[in-house]
Amino acid sequence: MTAMNVVHMRVKPGQEDEFVRIHKDMDARNMPGVRNFWLVRSGERSFMVVGEWDSLDAMAAARPAMISNLDKLRPILEDLGGGRGLTEPWSGNVALQLFN
Repeated sequence: MTAMNVVHMRVKPGQEDEFVRIHKDMDARNMPGVRNFWLVRSGERSFMVVGEWDSLDAMAAARPAMISNLDKLRPILEDLGGGRGLTEPWSGNVALQLFN
């Protein structure tokens, strides 16, 4: 069953290009089961990472690679406030797909 994850992050001022570069350099071979990956600019310094996966198990297996990438991002991320920390992650199985 297809799974998706969405992670909201905000970068420090002036770090937007570095944030995008780090994601461009990410090696998808370390994440078997990933189908698609999007980096969405959702505000001035806010981004959402959206991943489409073969399953929740595939996404769970890729966590070490995702954490490794996050470790590269931590120095340029800004706390989201409200006790959320540097990232606000969500994930789950797709309940409905209207278009392919």
